[in-house]
Amino acid sequence: MTPLPHRFPGALFDAVASGGGGAEALGLLARAEHTRRLAAVYAVTDAARGAGGAVAREAERAWELLVEARRAAPGATDAVLTHPSAGPALLGLLTRLARPSEDAPPVHWFTALAAAAAVRAALPARVRWPVAGPRVALPSLGRAHFPAVRPGDHAELRVDAGGRATISVRGAHAAADAVAVPRSPYATGDRWQGAHLLTTLETGAALLLDFLDPPSFPRAASRPDDLGPGETRRWALEARRACRMLRTGHPEVYEELAAGPWLLVPLSGTGRGVVSGSSAETFGCIALSPPPATAVFAVTLAHEIQHNKFAAMLHLFDLFEAGDEALYYAPWRPDPRPLLGLFHGAYAHLGVAQFWGRRAGTEPDPALRAAAQTHFARWRSAARDATLDVLGSGRLTPLGERFAGRMLETLDALCRTPVPASALHHAESAARAHRTAWRNAAGKPRTLPV
Repeated sequence: MTPLPHRFPGALFDAVASGGGGAEALGLLARAEHTRRLAAVYAVTDAARGAGGAVAREAERAWELLVEARRAAPGATDAVLTHPSAGPALLGLLTRLARPSEDAPPVHWFTALAAAAAVRAALPARVRWPVAGPRVALPSLGRAHFPAVRPGDHAELRVDAGGRATISVRGAHAAADAVAVPRSPYATGDRWQGAHLLTTLETGAALLLDFLDPPSFPRAASRPDDLGPGETRRWALEARRACRMLRTGHPEVYEELAAGPWLLVPLSGTGRGVVSGSSAETFGCIALSPPPATAVFAVTLAHEIQHNKFAAMLHLFDLFEAGDEALYYAPWRPDPRPLLGLFHGAYAHLGVAQFWGRRAGTEPDPALRAAAQTHFARWRSAARDATLDVLGSGRLTPLGERFAGRMLETLDALCRTPVPASALHHAESAARAHRTAWRNAAGKPRTLPV
């Protein structure tokens, strides 16, 4: 499993910096993220060898199984390693191995990746690892439910010569009957839960609704354990509507979505309206609360695709230098942001402004068109102001200057697009109200997100 170098053409770099990039950019970024995962797999194995003992032995077994699975079925194994949940599991384990403590590092995350690869590759194997609770996950496939199981028990996966897989749990607390493990990533059976297929895009890429395993999505604490059939159908209906809107009115965003697959992680009980988020290590994954309207669903996808692209670009390029702890006003947040957060948000809201600009020109309903015009005016100015602060930070590298400069060129062009005076008035009023509220709260203690 040898990582390969990547070349990123200058014209494509500029296209991404301008807010787009399309399928070509998403494909290249996905390949680069795959290489990052291969490097993480090797780094975990090497760090575990340094730790020695049981940790080294378990990691070595997982490494050997992954290598064997990749020889047998490279595409199947790569689908496991590029699954969004693999990123935080590998990086989290690597962090724990680099900072030894009395608690054993969770090498079982690594073992579960290897076990999933064996299933998808139909590779005869027998794999055993400790479980953390009643739901035992195989990344990219789903999870088995063992209600009586407790931490300390062990899962055992068996793949026979015909490629049929089962998982069972044995331990001091319980012994559970084996559960059949499907090779399909969105199959559901008795005590087995896979992702829900919401829709398949024109390229064949899947848009999935998934709950993922515990280390998979930092800060998504409000995700539910499951959704009922009615809720799942509503998600699927809105996803299809949002995809149609993107395909007909926002072709470049649709291209990027169709370069998937993409996983949506549902959030519930947020109590803050529509909430969404992405993580730097879960490329191809978006967490979001149920959107109330098709356009909101579509713009949320556009917004979070931007975050995914920017995070992947930061894995390839140093756009700014590490520096002081200066905080900045962000026109979309109630709290001050470090430069990384401001840069991320400015890029995401560049995509939001582009989305509403296109809707303002194509929306047939007068009321919705007026709302789109206001959103367009609001977020083009907000993203431009933030981009100017990024450029003025004094911490950008030459590539960072080029990237933010292309952002500013795009935003300047958007700001020259005529909009009705009423939309400008509403947008400027909203911007003033946000800044006033931020200033009024500036004296209060603030805790920045980790």
